[in-house]
Amino acid sequence: MARSIEAFVGETLDNARLGPVHYRVFALIAAGYFFDVADYVILGSLIPDMKGSGFASAEQIAIVASATLFGLFAGTLAQGEFTDRFGRKTVYQFNLLLYGTATIAAAFSPNYVWLAALRFIAGIGLGAEQPLCFAYAGEYAPKNIRGRFIALVQFIGGACVWPLTTLFALAFRDSIGWRGCWIVIGICALIVFVFRFSLPESPRWLATHGQGKRALELLKTMGLPAPTEELTTDAASDTKSDPIAVIFGLYRGRVIAGMVCFVAFFGVALGLGTWLPNMMADRGMSITKSLTFTFGMTLAFPCASLFMAFALERFGRKVTSITTFLLAGVFAIGFANAPNEVVLLIVGFCMFFCIQVAGNSMQIFCSEVFPTNARATGFGIAQSVGRLGTAFIIPAILWIQTGWGTNAVFLCVAASLVIAATMVNQIGPETRGLALDEIAEPVG
Repeated sequence: MARSIEAFVGETLDNARLGPVHYRVFALIAAGYFFDVADYVILGSLIPDMKGSGFASAEQIAIVASATLFGLFAGTLAQGEFTDRFGRKTVYQFNLLLYGTATIAAAFSPNYVWLAALRFIAGIGLGAEQPLCFAYAGEYAPKNIRGRFIALVQFIGGACVWPLTTLFALAFRDSIGWRGCWIVIGICALIVFVFRFSLPESPRWLATHGQGKRALELLKTMGLPAPTEELTTDAASDTKSDPIAVIFGLYRGRVIAGMVCFVAFFGVALGLGTWLPNMMADRGMSITKSLTFTFGMTLAFPCASLFMAFALERFGRKVTSITTFLLAGVFAIGFANAPNEVVLLIVGFCMFFCIQVAGNSMQIFCSEVFPTNARATGFGIAQSVGRLGTAFIIPAILWIQTGWGTNAVFLCVAASLVIAATMVNQIGPETRGLALDEIAEPVG
């Protein structure tokens, strides 16, 4: 039986050997993802200085943090749909341009209101980064190493950034200030924007949107074999279906489970990333010491991503994510009750290690369970709800800490992680070693 063009393209990519195009895609995706994570890490690292300089109070900074997340929610929700309709590369270019210019402008804000408004715009630009990162990387990766491939993208762009950004803040906050730190990040984002002009479009997207000839030409430039038989076309070769209708018509349970997991993961990771240096400063540590401890704990993130690159292919997405979500909850309780600074550092390292493994295993899993013509939409909708939930969680953490203390914060963190663990199983079937079109076929 003759194969359809999208089936041929998918099978060829699933069984390909890694080549120069794969490595270029890998590098540019990881570079853009770096700024998505760096953006929030730098805010948490600079909060003590913003407060100390009199620029804003803790409550006003919470508004700035939430404004960024509202922007991320809007950008993630809209750009997932645009990406599935108009292509990965087009949206991928635009997002860093908007983010970089808005971030530089935000550094010159005269007060927290202007800062919140410009951070909202920057968030819109950055909103597509993670949905596109996971969708783009997954669509290029061979099926037998897809988990490892995306995990290594996450290692460079999502894990190493935590200690590097904290170290950057430690090294330069006194010399260039919190404004200068954001200017540097904005300029670096614009540099990556320029390099991204060399990114190729996703062959899977081309093959499902009436551009099969371009998809085959791109496979040829990658050194992959041409078809030996006449390929057919079908409804999925030039899909006209609405991505949102596909998600809520066929994959409603998966996307809702993903929403719950993202709210828990982002709420914990970004909430703690925002307030942890300030929490430790409130315990009597100097700003420099609290940032140094935060840096030590965030060294867990690259370690976690390297472990995840092994675990996803050895144990599978579900077992890895569920187990480490539960362990992270245990360590969160231990962190709140640490009797001294040494225990605090060790338990904090273990907590961040498990949060990173759990949350990013879940993200990779979630990016695989939707069809090519609705992948960015499904992942983007789930993640956008996580961003929106976190916009309320960040000020809620401050409210809980003020009213009931730090122990109450970490009890809530532990409860959120347990809920996430129970929902991972509802995202979809185990995807380890499966072709993307086996997990979810393109819909015409």
